[in-house]
Amino acid sequence: MTEESGARLRIDKWLWHARFFKSRTLAAKCIGAGHVRVNRKVVKKANYAVQPGDVLTFALGTHIRVIEIAALGVRRGPASEAQTLYTDLDPPRPRDPSAPRPPAAGLRSPGSGRPTKRDRRLLDRLKQDEVFD
Repeated sequence: MTEESGARLRIDKWLWHARFFKSRTLAAKCIGAGHVRVNRKVVKKANYAVQPGDVLTFALGTHIRVIEIAALGVRRGPASEAQTLYTDLDPPRPRDPSAPRPPAAGLRSPGSGRPTKRDRRLLDRLKQDEVFD
């Protein structure tokens, strides 16, 4: 890890070092789409330089991550090393296993065969209604 004062690192590289994304390309796509904020400012360039103390906000899965950069990494090391690069300001809450999960649309019981044309139309109609809700 670098400990120089005023040191900066590209945001896509830092997100990759901290293991939030599997590749720099995926990180750059998320940044380019405008889904990442640094200190409440939307960033659209992967070459934006970040430094320790900056606060990043971005969506990862179904959770909004709020991360403060603690250090800049020099490599993409193991997960234990990556966790030392940031402080999680809003950690994800564990899911309650007793809470009911919403049923997935279009699931069929195993072994029931292919859907008929009528079944497919009903599923398409159901999925279309979900888009407009």
